[in-house]
Amino acid sequence: MKYRGQMKTSFLNDRQIRPTEYDKWHDAVRYFDRRDKDRAKVQELKESIRWHGVHEPLILGISDRYPDVYVADGHHRAVALMALRAELEPRARSFPFHWYWIKSSGVRMEHEPFPCHLLDC
Repeated sequence: MKYRGQMKTSFLNDRQIRPTEYDKWHDAVRYFDRRDKDRAKVQELKESIRWHGVHEPLILGISDRYPDVYVADGHHRAVALMALRAELEPRARSFPFHWYWIKSSGVRMEHEPFPCHLLDC
């Protein structure tokens, strides 16, 4: 069974857990805000997270070359979580995740705990 953990939302920043498809998180926010479909999706996720929390795990990838941690899947959820960070109760300021190494030999979802030393968890 693949590892499922909980990560503090505060780690979603440009130093610790970065976006894969965008240079910085503010670029993802701006991109989503300019597109009606993406803006509506983030708004829908904010409402859902506000009332029910996050159920679908974000997928984190770790490059074995650097080692940087990226959101590989779940950018809309990450943006919604960052927007709600101050509103959420302390116990709700985290998200579920799965993770994998990005290696030259390929990618596989991990079964072992996340290497927290990469983020100073």
